[in-house]
Amino acid sequence: MPPSPRPLRKLGFLTIGLFDEADPRRGHETTLELITLGEQLGLDSAWLRHRHLQYGISSPVAVLAAATQRTSRIQLGTAVTPLGWENPLRLAEDLATVDLLSGGRLNPGFSVGPPVHYEQVRGALYPDTGEDEDFGYRRAERLLALVRGEDASDFAGTEGIEVYSRRVQPHSPGLAERLWYGAGSLRSARWAGEHGLNLLTSSVVKPEQTDSVPDFAEIQAEQIRTFRALHPDRERARVSQGLVIIPTDSATPEQRARYEAYVLARTPRTLTPQGPNRLLFAPDLVGSSAELVERLHAHAGFREVDEVAVALPFSFEHEDYVQILTDLATRLGPALGWTPSTPGQG
Repeated sequence: MPPSPRPLRKLGFLTIGLFDEADPRRGHETTLELITLGEQLGLDSAWLRHRHLQYGISSPVAVLAAATQRTSRIQLGTAVTPLGWENPLRLAEDLATVDLLSGGRLNPGFSVGPPVHYEQVRGALYPDTGEDEDFGYRRAERLLALVRGEDASDFAGTEGIEVYSRRVQPHSPGLAERLWYGAGSLRSARWAGEHGLNLLTSSVVKPEQTDSVPDFAEIQAEQIRTFRALHPDRERARVSQGLVIIPTDSATPEQRARYEAYVLARTPRTLTPQGPNRLLFAPDLVGSSAELVERLHAHAGFREVDEVAVALPFSFEHEDYVQILTDLATRLGPALGWTPSTPGQG
């Protein structure tokens, strides 16, 4: 199998920021420590996932605001913000604020769709408008327009000592070019390309065909090619791949055993589409950097990208994440042709 035709330019990681309900502050602090470590190791990006009403970070934008004050170079992203939980105008204000605090390093990723367990949470989330909320692409288009600086109000001017703007304030001019859409289907990949967004792919895709055994990597590759075909930048359009990848070069024997058991337990869900939406999960990858390079170069989706954000497993210990990130930056990344960033590089 030939190596990837797209040399790996950017390498990062993503996490849900798991915490103990009895000590949530510590969990949030360890997430910030991982982001700081990622910068020290020369990784290009750190991404946070949303976990609402769970024991993971529910407010990534707030945590990333803290990260802007502890780092100076690493890109900071959300992968992804489910817009069903958000008011696009308020979210646009928060994103612009954090982007300015970061010096233009924020990479907001988002997706559409109703909130998970919507019937159970609707009374708390939208008690008066639950039947009228639009969770489709129009909600995303509102966010895009507001981040890009289009009017949020038909009034601007001075009332007494108060001065009002038509558009969201603060406005961060470069933020719109760093918006990402989390896509898992051909339809969403098309929409992201047509709207000039960057594309986040993950370890979950939706097969289009129902009469054959689906191949995750081929499905992902097709979605990426479709996205680029419709994007104004065509082949230069940015795509970041997110897979669970666990390098074991410096792991202890006990760590390797736990990692392999974790992957083995999750393997059955990757064999056939799952649930009513027939979602297909990617196999987790675990092994030495040499083994992982071979598997990644054989992965059709990986061969289409030059940016990767490695997904950290949900339930590992902090020292496991430190080992994984260290091997990622010092062993696996260089073996894939990636070069660590240095202070002053973006």
